[in-house]
Amino acid sequence: MFTRLQDTVALVTGASSGIGAATALSLAAEGAAVALVARRHDRLEGLAEKIRAEGGTALAVAADITEQDRAAAAVEHVVAELGGLDILVNNAGVGMPGPVLNAPAEEWERMLTVNLQGLLHVTHAALPHLLRAAEGSARGVADLVNVSSTAGRVARPGTAVYSMTKFGVNGFTEALRQEVMRQQVRVSVVEPGTVNTEFITHSRNEIRASLDQQLAGMEMLRPEDIADTVAFVVTRDRRVSVNEVLVRAADQSW
Repeated sequence: MFTRLQDTVALVTGASSGIGAATALSLAAEGAAVALVARRHDRLEGLAEKIRAEGGTALAVAADITEQDRAAAAVEHVVAELGGLDILVNNAGVGMPGPVLNAPAEEWERMLTVNLQGLLHVTHAALPHLLRAAEGSARGVADLVNVSSTAGRVARPGTAVYSMTKFGVNGFTEALRQEVMRQQVRVSVVEPGTVNTEFITHSRNEIRASLDQQLAGMEMLRPEDIADTVAFVVTRDRRVSVNEVLVRAADQSW
């Protein structure tokens, strides 16, 4: 293990699979004690055991962050158990692409609650702890990383509501960055392109078939590629703030 994040605590949402799980492993490998937050406790505990087996520290916290009181309770539990909070990675998100016409309203509601409200709930609870960490830790800096998407930069047919949430994440990130940068909390956004995760499994069958056709032949990014990016952002010297990183698959045009 590396030691660039030794004596830090990182919280990763959506840590039960995909980018979140890979990011938790990457930050643990850098020496951080990692809190794993998601709804699927069995998956979280399996990942926590893997981190512990490799000599790291991990805490599994099952929580539905779309509920503000549960998100806040999860953050406070992490701080109480691990002694603070230095790094927050807001990774939890869901995408249900498809045309606006005749789209099921519950799909829109799910994207809005997870991608926006969940992120806001966790950030609201975590920010005071990040500010304290930046002021009082040996690192002299804390980090908040929001995982967005290329859909937060480029709107395309079939992504209207998903893009709305990710454009929102990007705008929120930049405004918050300016609010807390003088207090040594770095706020960054990472925008992945097409990643080989469970993402499309949330879609309706007819939408999934269209996505499969669109992605046919593309070598998609791996979750580890985005995890490497997040680790790069949070391991920079305190004088360096990486505000925004766009990571596309090499043959992705959008």
